[in-house]
Amino acid sequence: MGKAHPKEEMTFLMIKPDGVQRGLIGEIITRVERAGLKVVAIEMYQATKEEMDKHYPKEEAWITRLGHKSLATYEKYGYDPIEEMGTAKAEEIGPHVRRWLIDYMSSGPIVKIVVQGVHAVDMVRKIRGNTQPVLSEMGTITGDFSADSAAAANKDKRAIYNLAHASETPEEAAHEIEHWDMKKKIHKYKRMDE
Repeated sequence: MGKAHPKEEMTFLMIKPDGVQRGLIGEIITRVERAGLKVVAIEMYQATKEEMDKHYPKEEAWITRLGHKSLATYEKYGYDPIEEMGTAKAEEIGPHVRRWLIDYMSSGPIVKIVVQGVHAVDMVRKIRGNTQPVLSEMGTITGDFSADSAAAANKDKRAIYNLAHASETPEEAAHEIEHWDMKKKIHKYKRMDE
């Protein structure tokens, strides 16, 4: 049996607390739907810290990557990581960033969305834009609606306010759809343009 048709691909999109609090739920969904993708499951939800802890990877390589991103930001904007974080080691900074993410993502309601369509994972990430708003192109959700930066977030010891999370890979999407208990909420229907 071959691989499923690209139009059947599903991904997970989460509107973060800042997206909800800024009243951008409709705008974000509109951009997804205007691209020809369809929302097949949606739910507003208040996540616990434990649920967010299970959402974010615990692999050392992923956590260290968070630290490397912070170090790159410190270097780009001329901040001293030792002065800011007490260390210049990515593997020691990463756990702090992960904790900030968990604290932030459990601080207010989120919107869990399953999106289906041609190359849904890549398309939703393209619509969402770069996770760092200052690097995100205009025309994307983060590029148009967020003026936050990793440097400001690191200075404030918090997560970046970048409005939405989008799965990076089909495997990550499958894990997140399962983790957030969205499988049984998925509806099958045809858009008018299908």
